[in-house]
Amino acid sequence: MSSIPSAVGQPSWLRPDVAQVRLPLVNVFFLGRPGEDWVLVDAGLPGTAGLIRKAAQAAHGGRPPRAIVLTHGHLDHVGALRALLRQWPAPVYVHALERPFVTGEARYPWPDPLVGGGMSLLSPAFVPGPFDFGPAVQTLPAGGDIPGLDGWRWLHTPGHSDGHISLWRAADHTLIAGDAVVTTHQATVRGALTLRPVSVQGPPTYYTPNWEAAHASVQTLADLGADLLATGHGHPVQGPHVSADLTRLARTFEERSRPSHGWYARRPVAVGGPVPPGLGPLGRPVAALGALAAAWWVTGRR
Repeated sequence: MSSIPSAVGQPSWLRPDVAQVRLPLVNVFFLGRPGEDWVLVDAGLPGTAGLIRKAAQAAHGGRPPRAIVLTHGHLDHVGALRALLRQWPAPVYVHALERPFVTGEARYPWPDPLVGGGMSLLSPAFVPGPFDFGPAVQTLPAGGDIPGLDGWRWLHTPGHSDGHISLWRAADHTLIAGDAVVTTHQATVRGALTLRPVSVQGPPTYYTPNWEAAHASVQTLADLGADLLATGHGHPVQGPHVSADLTRLARTFEERSRPSHGWYARRPVAVGGPVPPGLGPLGRPVAALGALAAAWWVTGRR
């Protein structure tokens, strides 16, 4: 199975009408042929709007997207959205279960600094909201259609978040999986920063509150028979072994991906259920320690 590296901020064409733009820590995607109408998938970290607009200038001559689709609304996938909407007044489509988290009605469960791995200590820096993008937010139509994207379907792949979706085009077996799976060791700081290619992995452990649902979502993706897999974190991969790798991950998910400890390993948050106030009685102290660790990493590692 081959990985497809890309330069930061540059559109890398995976299909004639599918481009990945690698940003710090995360990827966004442009769906549409160069210079024609297109759709943006996800919106990166805060401070990356300029990189996304520059890539759009290169790929589409500065033409604004006709729509923005969010695989989910975590900070690293919506961080530049407000800045982009100021210049691109496009509708923002999300799953119905994700809508409350991007319209100011609810915040996500806290990330879990107890789960292990270097990124878990930094995870409280990824604040859980609430985020409010106002009237731009629209609910995706039931049934899988995506406005403005003929031939694509959305698939509900919860676990990492309630309304997490993946995008699937059966005609050429192209899968954009968001964070339902990743292709780097996202739990380690080195893996998250360098996107060092690895085999397909489960979702980021520090920000996945329901592992049963996450496992079922991986099985959903494995059943598709994908040839090209593009994820929110890591390099895209393509080839005849993509489907086999997803199938292997689904079969060994409990051993390879589900953490053996951590808050949500034993206290899952029900999909569509109420969001707990934090990581139990330790929520705020642990989050504060995690924020201090994040500050130390940023200031002490320069």
